[in-house]
Amino acid sequence: MNAILLIAHAPLASALRAGALHVFPDADAVVQALDVQAVDTPEDTLARVRGVLATLPVGRGVLVLADMCGATPCNVAQRLGEDEHTRLLAGVNLPMLLRALSYRHEPLDEMTRKALDGGVRGIVPVAACASQSDPASAA
Repeated sequence: MNAILLIAHAPLASALRAGALHVFPDADAVVQALDVQAVDTPEDTLARVRGVLATLPVGRGVLVLADMCGATPCNVAQRLGEDEHTRLLAGVNLPMLLRALSYRHEPLDEMTRKALDGGVRGIVPVAACASQSDPASAA
């Protein structure tokens, strides 16, 4: 089973983790969050990331989800490097995270593709979302 590490500006990583555990309470051990504070240096953040990674269960791999490309959390995560056991996506949102958790038993590359697809498909105009959830509009 793959694990997920959320790294984002505080308090986003923890908030996303809490939202995910609301839907997948059994995923407590495989999804971890690291909130980056404004005063944290990249070196301190990298050390904390490595510490969190060491607590994740040994499995097939780790999908690292960062809040935005070019910002400190993502830049630090890039320093981990990608190998056969690590993938990094930026622009995390709750649909992306939920999709990743849904496919955590799949190979890491497949889980990564599904997470990316879930993140993109989770961004919709509100009117489209409202018409899909309104039973009266389906008639």
